Order: sequence, then structure tokens, then C-alpha cells
Amino acid sequence: MGIEHVLKHEKPNIVLVEGDTNTVLAGALASVKLRIKVGHVEAGLRSYDREMPEEINRVVADHCSDLLFAPTEESKKVLLNEGIPEGRVFVTGNTIVDALFQNLEIAKKRNVDLSRLGVDEEAYFLATVHRQENVDSKERFNGILHGLREVHRKYKLPVIYPIHPRARKRFKTFKLNAEEISLIDPLDYLTFLRLESNARLVLTDSGGVQEETCILKVPCVTLRCNTERPETLRVGSNLLAGTDPDSIVEKTAAMLERSASWENPFGDGRAGQRIIEIIERTSAGSIKG
Repeated sequence: MGIEHVLKHEKPNIVLVEGDTNTVLAGALASVKLRIKVGHVEAGLRSYDREMPEEINRVVADHCSDLLFAPTEESKKVLLNEGIPEGRVFVTGNTIVDALFQNLEIAKKRNVDLSRLGVDEEAYFLATVHRQENVDSKERFNGILHGLREVHRKYKLPVIYPIHPRARKRFKTFKLNAEEISLIDPLDYLTFLRLESNARLVLTDSGGVQEETCILKVPCVTLRCNTERPETLRVGSNLLAGTDPDSIVEKTAAMLERSASWENPFGDGRAGQRIIEIIERTSAGSIKG
């Protein structure tokens, strides 16, 4: 309702929604019902796990949209296989590359002191866990924490975990054990980017972090049994571990043995520019399909 009020007041020609959050779905639905064109940035991502709220949001947003900005050829194929007309789908690369390239230099200039976190460059693991299906399950959350402890014990390196407020709440409710894991407060984007780019390896359930680590040439282990970023698996920057502690340790060992020579499949940092050019071109006439 709040988005609808803004749209009625501003009367935009097109609304861009990016990603898979509830806000993305709300923006797409409000716009299409007001007969405003919708462009979905990061279109065509699929985990094929309908238990993830984000998966429902992705599918509905895609099928509400007039213009679908797919980050890769793989995501374009997903959309075409779902019956979306090819004239509406454009491969642009992902804007996460644009943001990362721009902000990494800023983060470096800020000269974030990693020593205040008690770590040295490439001498720590970074963990992020926030997905509903993980932190709302005591068994899954506990399995992840157990796995992180085992990784720390095996490699004798700190595991830094900036804990999301939702995760912290569940952590306290479930009375879980975080011994040997360095729980810290959430970080601003630039500080997190600096920490991420200097990690020995990242363990995460975040889709965006899977992409960022791929671009940064940092090994990644995903704490899920599926991913909407299959490109990371294809190029070899990422492995799926699920939430079983033994699997987490096993996949960590496998990724640490890999050479970080994979390609970046998500674009050259000019996705935003391409999206604007496509909008300007298509707004001059009718959208195909």
C-alpha cells in the first residue's frame, strides 16, 4: 500500500525492482496493477526450492515484469523455458559487479584495520548465516555452528561471523553454542567488503555473497543444498555443503585445494549502463511480445 501511494504520486514511466526480497514482490505487484511498466533486475535466478520465500518472490516478479534483465545466459534460458517471450529478456550482467568494482576501491582507501577484529589478511574464515530456512530451524542452525567450530579446529584459523539480528534472536531462543566462533555485530557494506575480499574462505547462505566471492577470487562454501547462482558451481568458485557439519568441513577442504583461477561469469561492471540503454531504447516503441 505504501509503494502504491508513492507510485500514484510520482507517476513513473517504469519501475525497476532488483533481487528477490518481499519489497521486490510488492513493488512489482503494485506497479503492474497500476499499469506501470516493470523491469526486474536479476531476473531468471532459480533455486527450485519453493520452501524459500525468495524463490516465490523471484518467480512472481519475473512473470509480472515487462523487461527482464538477466545477469547471465543461464538465467536467460530459465526465463525462456518458463514461456517468457525472448523479446522481453536481456542479458546485461549483474549490477552486483558494478557495485563491487566501485566500492572495493573506496573500501581499500578507507584502510579498514582488520587487526581490530583480531585477524590478519587471508588468515581467517568469514561466515554469514541469515536465511530463514537455516536460522529458523534449531537443527540446521546448530549443524552450521557445529561445522564452523570444526573448521576452526581443523585449520586453527579464526571464524568471523557478523551475526544478522534475526539470526541472533534465534541463536538466543535456541540457546545454541558459539564457542570458538567470533560473533560480531553486523558490519557496514564497505567494511564487510574489505573483510570478505581478504578472507581465506567464506562460508555463507547468501546468494549475493556467493557472487561477490566469485568476483573477488575468494573460495566459497555455501551452507545450503541448492543455489540460484549455479554459475558459481560451474566455474568452480563455490561448493554446496548443506548444513551437515561433516559436509561443511569436507567442502571447505576441497575449496581450499582449488586454485582461484576461475572466470567471473557475472559481467564486466557495466550492467547498470546497459539496463538504462535498454530502457531508453524500448520506451521509444512497444515492448516486443
